[in-house]
Amino acid sequence: MDNWFCLINIGCLGPLLMILKIIILILLLAVVVSLASGFYFLIHDQSKTNRLVNSLKVRVGLTLIILLLLAFGYYTGEFQPKSPWIYSLSE
Repeated sequence: MDNWFCLINIGCLGPLLMILKIIILILLLAVVVSLASGFYFLIHDQSKTNRLVNSLKVRVGLTLIILLLLAFGYYTGEFQPKSPWIYSLSE
């Protein structure tokens, strides 16, 4: 029965925290690459193509995915707040 409960409780997957961190890091790097490509398109295209707008769409999409992953990690308990002021206010 413990294995059945483990299928429901996402927090018992173990390496999920490291996987989430790696995915978020890769997505952040992709946002930086998209930002750099958008800057390149801004300088070189001179408003002749839609590549700058497409770069912005990619950046917004990647950022939304990052926010969803962060919310998922917080909801499942993989990411927990560890700020010192949170614990000092509750005392």
